[in-house]
Amino acid sequence: MPLSAPLSLVSRAALLAAFIGGVSIAAVALWPASAAEGNIPNFAPDADTGWLAPDDDFIMPLEGPGPVTWRPDHPYISFYRHPRNPNPQFRVADPNNVILQPWAAESLRKTNEKALSGKTIFTPKERCWPVGVPAFVLYPATPVYFLQTPKEVTMIWMQDHLARHVLMNVPHSRNPKPSWFGESVGHYDGDTLVVDTVGLNTKTFVDHYQTPHSEKLHVVERFRMIDEGQTLEVNLHVEDPGAFTTPWNAMQRYRRVKQGPMVESVCMENNFDHFNQDVGPMPIADKSDF
Repeated sequence: MPLSAPLSLVSRAALLAAFIGGVSIAAVALWPASAAEGNIPNFAPDADTGWLAPDDDFIMPLEGPGPVTWRPDHPYISFYRHPRNPNPQFRVADPNNVILQPWAAESLRKTNEKALSGKTIFTPKERCWPVGVPAFVLYPATPVYFLQTPKEVTMIWMQDHLARHVLMNVPHSRNPKPSWFGESVGHYDGDTLVVDTVGLNTKTFVDHYQTPHSEKLHVVERFRMIDEGQTLEVNLHVEDPGAFTTPWNAMQRYRRVKQGPMVESVCMENNFDHFNQDVGPMPIADKSDF
């Protein structure tokens, strides 16, 4: 099958069978629309519906501590929000945000030094690495698709098919092994999907400014459709006493898109270091295979 070929709902479910533990295609196609579960939200009414993030930065909360953003003297102009901007800039974080522990602020200062010296500061997604949580909601460019079943909700970012698994109505493991997306458990609170995530490894960052975190990171996300189902709002609550001085909140809003079923997409084959930059942990073979 060509890499650009669209996938039907059936073939998409077959492709992702390993992700959702063998749930039947019928369950993927029909639940929760056919489930007598009150006002459980249906984020995937058909195979064509996905959710697109308009920006790769968090939205600040209405009040209280919020996420790291740009340094006041270096405003970041997002390519995704302003694609015709003739003067794109790389991020320079504000290390003086009150949420940062001293070591986390120092880590951002070192990253800023690279950015200000002219080096490209790549994000993990540009190196084909998972971005973790809460940065999952900052995936731009291509939609996130949902597969909802009674026992699991799977979120798949179309580019490279990076998937998160949310086990429904179960407690956290006693000692979850740290991983890229951590251990997510969820439940429905009326029309809202609540996702609680722990067990995140420290290979990821909290955002695209490369804000670090510790293995104590704990994230709660609340996914809810607003604007008559045209917008998916995600409210985040972040705690990490190893990296932050206080809990903080942030938001993301996706817009509903119907651009057809999820297509196959491969990241690694398209990533080459054309400009001899600091590309980060991109695996490169020591010698050619042939």
